[in-house]
Amino acid sequence: MNLALDIGNTRVKAGLFDGNRLVEQANWTDWTLEELISYGNQAGADCVIFSSVAAHDPAGYRRLAETFATAVELTHETPLPFQNNYRTPETLGKDRVAAVAGAQALFPGENCLVVDCGTCIKYDLLTAEGVYHGGNIAPGAAMRIKAMHVFTARLPEVAVRMPEDFCGSSTETALQNGALRGAVHEIGGFARQFEQRARPLRVVLTGGDAAFFQPHLALPSLTLEPHLTLFGLNHILQFNKNQLFVP
Repeated sequence: MNLALDIGNTRVKAGLFDGNRLVEQANWTDWTLEELISYGNQAGADCVIFSSVAAHDPAGYRRLAETFATAVELTHETPLPFQNNYRTPETLGKDRVAAVAGAQALFPGENCLVVDCGTCIKYDLLTAEGVYHGGNIAPGAAMRIKAMHVFTARLPEVAVRMPEDFCGSSTETALQNGALRGAVHEIGGFARQFEQRARPLRVVLTGGDAAFFQPHLALPSLTLEPHLTLFGLNHILQFNKNQLFVP
């Protein structure tokens, strides 16, 4: 059994995997490393991978390595199951790496554009040959809404809600359309551009706002996968286990 830990600033997402199958998923906002270890032990996990938004954590890694037969910390030096063509891998977000690995695990041999709709909207291209080419980063839904309020004198901060009509009939709906429908058009536009580079192209939607944007996206090959990062962490763990146990 594998334990995948995605450690953010305020919460931890955990996934228990039997091979490549996600058996259980859990979230915590209050946690300690010992509690995470206990969770893995009770589930019978013998291998763990963790990714943290914080800097490299040697002490945390050592504690996990003492407990589990195999422990992997995702860093820019971790061996990956795909070829990474990003020119500055040390600056590449671990969430982007894990999401790309998740697309490879779930859709092997396919061209995939991962669209992670979180605080920022991130676009990452993995080709069918297993090559990661990079991507783009744009403001997320709430950031777009907030920016128009913060950087102007009189525009209000409105709710993240999609109006029924694409033509705003009030300042509130005009802001919502500009920010949110604008993001929808951006996602569709980037998908069409990336498809010119890799065809056919599957668009894999993930992140906290993915379900919000999905109904508004008219893309022929669109897949929603809320646990993509966990699948990716497990895929990287499986790859590293295979590297370790090669005779």
